[in-house]
Amino acid sequence: MPLSPIRFRFLVASLLTVSFLGALDHTVVSTSLATIAGELGALELMSWVVVGYTLASTVLLPILGKLGDVLGPRHVFMVSLVVFLLASLACGFAQNMTWLVTFRVIQGMSSAGLQLMSQTIVARVTTPRERPRYLAIIGAAFPAAILIGPILGGAITDYWGWSWVFWVNVPVGVIALALAYVAVPKLERGVAPRHYDVTGAVAFTVGLVFLVLGVTWAAERSGGAQALAALVVSGVALLGFFIIERRAPEPMVPLHLFANRTIAACTALSAIIGVGLFSITAYLPTYFQMAYQVSATVSGLVPIATVLGMLVSNLLTGWLASRTGRYRVFTIIGTCMGSMGLFVMAWLPIGLPLWVPMIVMGFVGIGTGSFMSLIVAVVQSAAPLSQTGSITATVNLVRQVGSTVATAIIGGTIGFGVAALLPSGLTAASLTPHAVQQATPEIQEAVAGIYGQLFVPIFIALACAYAIGIIAAVLLPQGRLTDEAETTQSEVPEPLSA
Repeated sequence: MPLSPIRFRFLVASLLTVSFLGALDHTVVSTSLATIAGELGALELMSWVVVGYTLASTVLLPILGKLGDVLGPRHVFMVSLVVFLLASLACGFAQNMTWLVTFRVIQGMSSAGLQLMSQTIVARVTTPRERPRYLAIIGAAFPAAILIGPILGGAITDYWGWSWVFWVNVPVGVIALALAYVAVPKLERGVAPRHYDVTGAVAFTVGLVFLVLGVTWAAERSGGAQALAALVVSGVALLGFFIIERRAPEPMVPLHLFANRTIAACTALSAIIGVGLFSITAYLPTYFQMAYQVSATVSGLVPIATVLGMLVSNLLTGWLASRTGRYRVFTIIGTCMGSMGLFVMAWLPIGLPLWVPMIVMGFVGIGTGSFMSLIVAVVQSAAPLSQTGSITATVNLVRQVGSTVATAIIGGTIGFGVAALLPSGLTAASLTPHAVQQATPEIQEAVAGIYGQLFVPIFIALACAYAIGIIAAVLLPQGRLTDEAETTQSEVPEPLSA
């Protein structure tokens, strides 16, 4: 749907703003968690301020994707934005941790609509050739939020109080809402389904919730029987979900589209990003604090270099793909760079100058950013226009699930490995970066060796994940994005031809 240049600029500004707000709420809260838990007096629920938000946003993705196809993305986007602002306001007024977690869950649910409908609206108002450039701009919100969020959250908490971490969304969101009301067009609705896939939605929700609970409990090693039971329930529910989706007349997740090699390969690449990079980023500062004995501030330079590389290459490849129409080469180069960089990280000797791993992880970030948003544009071009929301949701879903599960596995590996390998006289519960830096050189060397030993197989496993991504990238059909506007399709398109 063509828009006037000025209206299109307003649209991009609004979508970028709300995407940034949704992404920022993943990161801005992290530095204020200790303050929030202390003031509300519920340390045991602290992690659920983050987990509840992430879990809710993940569970709602396929449901909102289907609603966007049926009701039109404008309606889902506007409602999601209003709910997000109201939930942000309520979070700041929460008087106890239970209410805060409840409002964070509502925030996460609405955040899924903001993220997903932003990408869907771009797909509906651009041609396949234009799409990578604008999706790259919208996609820049996530790495930018990673860079800015922790610093912004800490500053707001110190000077204004933790409530403003949530309230700051409101004035910015109201401006974005006004822009969206003017700029987001009333796009064509899909045909209302004769059968709503309620059973599939319930099975998926149960499966994902118990999967997150299971891997979280397994990682914490606080409830072996509970973790096993949760994983069994998750496995049964997810198996039931796939059976339901294969038989449903109008499924929530269109599994039949994966017969298209372009869609299957891009979905696999999206999962690789979640497993291979998003999962390890949170643990890099701890690794460098313990293995390299650097301060918390200095240890943050490595993930910053990774995210900066991701941000720059995301924008650059989006522009190049829109200019040339080519996309396959970026996925092959990107997965190769990610795999090589992580293999190098596995064999870097402990104690090298910090700029060495910064360059290596920046290399991994550049490789990942080169296809992070691009594959969404390619999938949208390969799917029927009437199912744009559903397939966009699926691509985002596998990335977030991969990241959630891999993060828990890595955390459990580190926690168990450190406890098992520590020399006598040291306990994992009292092992902090500050304590290690104040310890004797022998203990510092022992702890550095333990972390180096543990992270070698982790980096190798993640490098292997990217190596699998290379196979998916090679299997991606050679194609070229067109300048022609799409029309509604009822059949699964053939793989894009060269």
